[in-house]
Amino acid sequence: MDKSKKLSMADKNRIIEMAWEDRTPFDAIEFQFGLTEEETIEFMRSEMKSSSFKMWRKRVSGRKTKHHKKRNYEIKRFVSPNQY
Repeated sequence: MDKSKKLSMADKNRIIEMAWEDRTPFDAIEFQFGLTEEETIEFMRSEMKSSSFKMWRKRVSGRKTKHHKKRNYEIKRFVSPNQY
């Protein structure tokens, strides 16, 4: 089942925004929209131009703030002012 097909345009835009934010982990996207990290990557691949996707992947790959398990244990928040 493709969860991203059921999303509204506003939800899709918010997921893209959250995925580009440095301090928003993939866990926050999963919590809010039900997309795992792998599903978020596939979503970004399908919604972005190839060059933009490659730039995004290069940016987030290995970034500690995007992966909850790699984050500093003292950072417990992932709530953006734009989140519901």
